[in-house]
Amino acid sequence: MESALNALIRADSWWMRILRTVRGAAIPDAWVGAGALRDLVWDERYGFGFRPGRVRDVDVAFFDPTDLSRANDDAVTALLEQRLPGVPWEAKNQAAVHTWYAGRFGGPEVAPLTSIADAVATWPETATAVVVRLTAADAIEVCAPLGLDDLLNGVWRRNPRRVSEAHSRERLARHQPATRWPRVTVQPT
Repeated sequence: MESALNALIRADSWWMRILRTVRGAAIPDAWVGAGALRDLVWDERYGFGFRPGRVRDVDVAFFDPTDLSRANDDAVTALLEQRLPGVPWEAKNQAAVHTWYAGRFGGPEVAPLTSIADAVATWPETATAVVVRLTAADAIEVCAPLGLDDLLNGVWRRNPRRVSEAHSRERLARHQPATRWPRVTVQPT
């Protein structure tokens, strides 16, 4: 399955520029994925072709336990914007999620995350719980703690680890996957 994902990424020059930019920025344990990666896969496999201009944001998940400040997220985002302008970068230090998550999304405090894989395993849908990065040898490394099945098979499914049914329904209404990707299967929350 990784080979299918790698082929889609390598075939898209925009995505390869994104990965090269993130690699070149030398951000601690940085990966790219979530909705932007889902958009690439689903637009190509279940939609009408990938268009970078429709990407809402390019999520860069990084892990830096030495600086949990919001200023660190902002500095990394600014660095990426400087290196490749015109991309809707959104960098978030996954080591700091526990400092702001409950305040932003409600619910109980969350425990500190221990790694990128631990963080990605909490993301809202199983199909978006995937990140990739480009190694120094130009290999595409994949981190998919919940697997690649839903991403590659076009299944929108709530990840129950942290996302409530109500928040999942809000996301479903906002993203409208059945309209954008007519052949995607939406699993009830």
